[in-house]
Amino acid sequence: MPHSSIKSLAKATVQVAMVCLVFLASWGVMPAAHAYDNPELLPDEPTSIIDLAKSLTDVQEGTLNDRLSQLEQETGWKLRVLTQYDRTPGRAVKDFWGLDDHSVMLVADPRGGNLLNFSVGDAVYDLLPRTFWIELQTRYGNQFFVRENGEDNSILEALGSIEQCLRQGGCQVVPGLPQEQWILTLITSIVGGVVCGFAAHPRKEGQVFAWQWALIFSPLWGILFIAFGIGPVVTRTSDLLPLVRNVAGFAIGFLVAYLTPSLNSSSTSET
Repeated sequence: MPHSSIKSLAKATVQVAMVCLVFLASWGVMPAAHAYDNPELLPDEPTSIIDLAKSLTDVQEGTLNDRLSQLEQETGWKLRVLTQYDRTPGRAVKDFWGLDDHSVMLVADPRGGNLLNFSVGDAVYDLLPRTFWIELQTRYGNQFFVRENGEDNSILEALGSIEQCLRQGGCQVVPGLPQEQWILTLITSIVGGVVCGFAAHPRKEGQVFAWQWALIFSPLWGILFIAFGIGPVVTRTSDLLPLVRNVAGFAIGFLVAYLTPSLNSSSTSET
């Protein structure tokens, strides 16, 4: 076969392949575009919950629907829930629910890395800042929490936090202190105590407390103990037990670091 014929055949093959790819891409995109605004999936009766993914039981859905309706009547804030998997009503829910600046829509979709997503009205940000929603999504929508507690509890816990904060006039952080977060604050408290103890250890004969060095290192141990050890606790819970434990952890870390050089010096002298 002549070289020109081979070249023409290859060119034609490429063109046919491109046409097929365009056709397949268009064919694959059309259902998604249709699903993006699909009012046929909306319920016939008014409701605050559209559970297409069946993440909630009938009892949970009924109880939650009554609770969200009561919240709207008492406070004026709208909380709506949409669960989806391979089907979604898309933009049609905005008109169905009349979403506005005083509305929050929780969208639960397990196909992503995080189960929870939120569509938040502008007026809501005055009470619940953007950092609140990031923390809420991270705490209750992560795969570990969903795997251990289920999609239903992930949705209910997130809604409970939102409802609590809206009723009390706003929150800067998500209420509640998970155990893993408290353990992190305890560790930072202990480390802060260790830094303060080493800094405060006397370096001169007759000196009991090196307050100058403790003051110099105060930005470091202060951030570890106050900002990372105490701050997250007092802003998320009124329970005194984790606060007392963190203070005790700081004190133990301080004493260990403060006394260790003295014990080493005593052992060396005896030897």
